[in-house]
Amino acid sequence: MSQQRKKRFNPGTFLIYTVLSIASLLSLFPFYWMFVMATRPSAAYNSIPPTILPGGMLVENFQKVLDTIPFFNAMWNTILLCTVVTALVLIISSLAGFAFAKFEFPGKNFLFISILLTMVIPPQLGLIPQYYLISQLGWLDTLLGAGVLFLLNPLGIFLMRQYITQSVPDELMEAAKLDGCSNFRIYWSIVLPIVKPAFATLGIIVFTLVWGEFLWQFTVLREPSSYTLQVALASLNNAFRVDFGMLLSGVFWATVPLIVIFLFFNKWFISSITEGSIK
Repeated sequence: MSQQRKKRFNPGTFLIYTVLSIASLLSLFPFYWMFVMATRPSAAYNSIPPTILPGGMLVENFQKVLDTIPFFNAMWNTILLCTVVTALVLIISSLAGFAFAKFEFPGKNFLFISILLTMVIPPQLGLIPQYYLISQLGWLDTLLGAGVLFLLNPLGIFLMRQYITQSVPDELMEAAKLDGCSNFRIYWSIVLPIVKPAFATLGIIVFTLVWGEFLWQFTVLREPSSYTLQVALASLNNAFRVDFGMLLSGVFWATVPLIVIFLFFNKWFISSITEGSIK
């Protein structure tokens, strides 16, 4: 028995799990500290030694947030914006990725490289012309204006192209064409079921990106009724006094939906990474 136990014990595996456990705790600590500050008065933010145990002001601090900004309206705007943009990005990226992966047409490589090159352009460079265009279209103070710039996602197109190239055999498409399937029917009935794990990965990336976007939303959303969470939370900052308990309470509750989304799609997200590593 002792020899079997010695054989089962692997120092390398133990070290890996130890390092991963420590890294996980370090990653979770900022969120835990944010929760602690959300339950404490503002003075606890600069206390020495630092406060590491939760207090009893979670409800009180959140009530201050509700009294200061339209929090739930901003959260609804953010969830609606992120959901619609994510769904449209998944459709557009998968269609474009399918075309780049499985079809030949003039200028295919040039167009694909041009789309990828837009990833290296800082978004701040196009802020003024984009704002002018949105204002001319009458989309200021609307969620349409806040989300339209995110619909073309170069990373999503690249991810879908690579995933479809590796996961959808050409023989399967040829067999479907022999059965009389159109290109869209092949996309709908064959490609979409196969790329579900990639959908989960891209969906989490896009949802998180739009949820955390501030500069563009702050630029086009000026009326409190159209605020998203990032813009609404920014208005909690006071030039003369910052209530850190109230501010971090708002940030904490604004982060909770992201965690729920990730946990819901966690299985598909890991499946996509695993399949990609195997291939």
